[in-house]
Amino acid sequence: MSDQPRTSTARTDLERQAWPALSDAALDVLRTHGVERHAEAGEVIWEVGQPGYPFIHLFDADLDIVDRGRDDAVVVTITAGNFVGELGMLMGQQTFFAGVMRSTGRILVVEQDELRRLVATVPEVSDAIVSAYAARRKLLIEWADGALTIIGDDNDRTCLGLREYASRNRIPFRFVDRADPDAMAAIRQSRDLPAQGTVAIARDGAVLHDPDRLTLARALGYELLPEIDELFDLVVVGAGPGGLAASVYGASEGLKTLTIDDTAIGGQAGTSSRIENYLGFPTGVSGSELAYLGEIQAIKFGARVAVPYRASGLARRDGHFEITLEAGPRINARAVVIASGARYRKLPLDNLGDYEGNGVYYAATELEARYAGGTNAVIVGGGNSAGQAAMFLSRHAEHTYIVVRREGLAATMSDYLSTRIARDPRITLVTHSEVTELRGDGGLKALTLTDRRTGEATDIETRALFVMIGAAPNAQWAGDLVRTDEKGFVLTGAAAGAADSPFATSVPGIFAIGDVRSGSVKRVASAVGEGSVVVSSVHAWLSDDPPAKQKAR
Repeated sequence: MSDQPRTSTARTDLERQAWPALSDAALDVLRTHGVERHAEAGEVIWEVGQPGYPFIHLFDADLDIVDRGRDDAVVVTITAGNFVGELGMLMGQQTFFAGVMRSTGRILVVEQDELRRLVATVPEVSDAIVSAYAARRKLLIEWADGALTIIGDDNDRTCLGLREYASRNRIPFRFVDRADPDAMAAIRQSRDLPAQGTVAIARDGAVLHDPDRLTLARALGYELLPEIDELFDLVVVGAGPGGLAASVYGASEGLKTLTIDDTAIGGQAGTSSRIENYLGFPTGVSGSELAYLGEIQAIKFGARVAVPYRASGLARRDGHFEITLEAGPRINARAVVIASGARYRKLPLDNLGDYEGNGVYYAATELEARYAGGTNAVIVGGGNSAGQAAMFLSRHAEHTYIVVRREGLAATMSDYLSTRIARDPRITLVTHSEVTELRGDGGLKALTLTDRRTGEATDIETRALFVMIGAAPNAQWAGDLVRTDEKGFVLTGAAAGAADSPFATSVPGIFAIGDVRSGSVKRVASAVGEGSVVVSSVHAWLSDDPPAKQKAR
């Protein structure tokens, strides 16, 4: 929950977006679908941990946002003339603050389900509310004020994993390093903490010791899975650019849509610090920002998004498809879009696991870039993601190295990126080479590069190795149900024996798009295009009585 600027200085552009005045047209629509009533000072409008809360417009009263985890401290006061809420309202997330009337007056109450319907169908309402809620979530992140406090050692693998999960999924949080005695003493005044390990403290005061991502999501009310007996028109597995596009177009065209992902919104593209060749963003856009905008669009049209849930099985059951999750209920769908993408391969080094999260990283966002400060950054890989990472990390590292096994970058990287890298004195390209050794106690300190032609070894001191090599398809969870090529990528179209759609798999009603699809172009724009186009094939399948067709097979 966010509110108006916390100081008396002039509003920033983001704050102005967060607190717009509702137009008369929007207010008239909300009045038609809500209830205008009198509220008393001290009345609790919603409590912490509720599965949702209503939209409130304050005519002539003020409302306090109260932090129950800090002795009912008032986080901020929403004043008369403004409306309440932030992005979690549209997503169905649990509340992590309470809403208590500060003064007596008139309010307008619109129930959450009705607000979602209005946002999806009435432009006057959606234009004001969606942009405001998105801006408020950004303010919460800037202020590090929200659902979560993470306490741990800066280089601890579990701690870094939780911070990556929260950061990539736009969950407002603050990080407290155990090495900061003042911050630790302040926290220990109000609660007992384990002496070691990573601790997550939710806004309801719950203290979690070394939680995994799913445990944390559940504690925060972010594991937004449907009821087990719910049947969706479309389930999209994977929330990268392609999956988000399918979610946007599916939901906007009236399909009951659910999207799941095992890591974060944005997929592999979400780890890119800057994408400059995506249409409509001439100065570039980060992968996380592009994913955030796509998620908001999907939610606006009514799609459900659930993270982090890993699909582990896919089967046909009684005229529909059943997706099994590693943790959680089975999900039922009339049609499935496989958009689970591909993952970077790992280096074939026996001690790689000793340094993952403590010197070896698979993303280059602001979070990981901090580890490149004051050291050399070494990037293994020659694709666009590696090039974008090099340009970004070179602003933080003492020097940046790109290591490739080929003779150059021309065959694997866009020309605009390879040209910049060649001209940048902060970046050195090392060709025909590979990493053959990692060294360091308590974290990565150095590595060895070996020239594949001559066998010559070169040592580089570094505390930050970024691995961005190859593409291993993430399609094992579909088992033997759909046909794949020899590398494990899902076959579609004619190659799968499906003549009616280039994205249809060997099983009618199951489609594949993006990096997981055999023969796809590994680009963000192409994944988005496939995600938008595949929905027409989904519609064609659903309109032709798929249960009857499946039962006949």
